[in-house]
Amino acid sequence: MTLLTVRAAALRLGVGYSTLKHWIYQGRVRTTQTAGGHHRISDAEIDRLTAPQRPTPPARRSSGGGLIVALSGRNRLRGFVEEVRTDGLLGQVRLRIGDQVLTAVITADAIQELKLKRGDDAIAIVKSTEVMIAREVDARDDGVAPPAARTRRARD
Repeated sequence: MTLLTVRAAALRLGVGYSTLKHWIYQGRVRTTQTAGGHHRISDAEIDRLTAPQRPTPPARRSSGGGLIVALSGRNRLRGFVEEVRTDGLLGQVRLRIGDQVLTAVITADAIQELKLKRGDDAIAIVKSTEVMIAREVDARDDGVAPPAARTRRARD
């Protein structure tokens, strides 16, 4: 069983060191302590924390006065708010999801209603009719087709 330092575990989880320390003190993260009192986090605990969870969404009042208890969007990306900027009617929210950053432009009213601020946990829900997929090639290939494709061309 591999034990990670808090800093290494925070890097793997894509959260800040202080955030992970708060989670430890709140009891949300299980740790082992060294003889010197330092926290260590196991790979199994990292896996538990990164496993997809299906929480019950919080009920919320809709504009019609009823409670919204579910949302149809299935592409949910969990992360934490890295930055919030507002300018006039619009705002920009940067959400860190693991080692990736997602930027969303939403209304300033939505930012106020959600009470978004740096360090908050949040979920990006992606609803789209089009999704693009890309692949990268090794920079040493100089943008030339992958080796298997070059081999096929050479034989043709």
